[in-house]
Amino acid sequence: MTPLNQLKAVEYALEPAAPASVSHPASGMRSLFVGPHGLRAGWRLLIFIGLLVVLFGGIALVRIGGPQGFRDAQKHLSNVTVTPFKLAASEAIVFALLCLATLVMGRLEHRKLSEYGLPLRQALRKDFWIGCLCGFLAISGTLLAMFLLHGFRITGFALHGKAILSALAGWAITFLMVGLCEEFLNRGYLQYTLASGIGFWPAAFVMSGFFAFGHAFNPHETLAGVASVVLFGLLLCLFLRRSGNLWCAVGFHAAYDWGQTLFGVPDSGIPPYHNLFNSAFSGPRWLTGGIVGPEASVLTPIALALVALVFSRCYRENRYPVQRLRTM
Repeated sequence: MTPLNQLKAVEYALEPAAPASVSHPASGMRSLFVGPHGLRAGWRLLIFIGLLVVLFGGIALVRIGGPQGFRDAQKHLSNVTVTPFKLAASEAIVFALLCLATLVMGRLEHRKLSEYGLPLRQALRKDFWIGCLCGFLAISGTLLAMFLLHGFRITGFALHGKAILSALAGWAITFLMVGLCEEFLNRGYLQYTLASGIGFWPAAFVMSGFFAFGHAFNPHETLAGVASVVLFGLLLCLFLRRSGNLWCAVGFHAAYDWGQTLFGVPDSGIPPYHNLFNSAFSGPRWLTGGIVGPEASVLTPIALALVALVFSRCYRENRYPVQRLRTM
């Protein structure tokens, strides 16, 4: 079989079957891979993850100079300072690879990239800015409540003059890339495909757990912080379900992280850098989150619950299309 015929065969297996009045389940070994609507969701997920592993692994080895470079990078990883440029460049590369892998799967499944949550025509429009407002108010409200309870205070400015504008703009661009990258990874193709097999909210719980697992390796992270990340993930899935796309979630993610850097508080255990304000915590860890930051504070779940309640009242309709195929 020629490579062209092989690609056509894969496309045929991935293509959803046309509706029929009578459907007969596939038999034998074929039923393990193919359901009534084409290749089962579980196998499509494995193909996508395999693509990511190959792409990320290849780029990582090229960037650091092979296996020896990887071992050297591990030794110096703890000494690396996270700057806006370094983080934005890294996230941009990851996002590009995610888009490439998703485009390949979309080509095989005969779907557009926009169907996986990031329609270009809605980029940086209403849903995005609503998400930004919710994210900034959530972190600001959390820190305000902490201040009223004598657990947080701003001690002064960390930047002056032109450095203020460059830092605010630099981090805004950086956290936009962080939001795009993390949301498309956790609630893009994986959420879409998993939801087609087990339903939206079961898939949302799985992906929120995966989202928290990725944060568990951040320096100084705690169990309370990881639990809050699960709640963040579920809130972002609510944004996706009600708005129909990821732009609201991207805006919330970006603005929340940007607000933490603005106020000079740790972000998932990572100390702030080039922040506008210097600040200090005082009081018990359950209130302040300690070295992890507001993420591990008992106030954060309360803030997220309030955002979810208000958002649900404003966005009452489920706009995210979920075609339950039962093809896991």
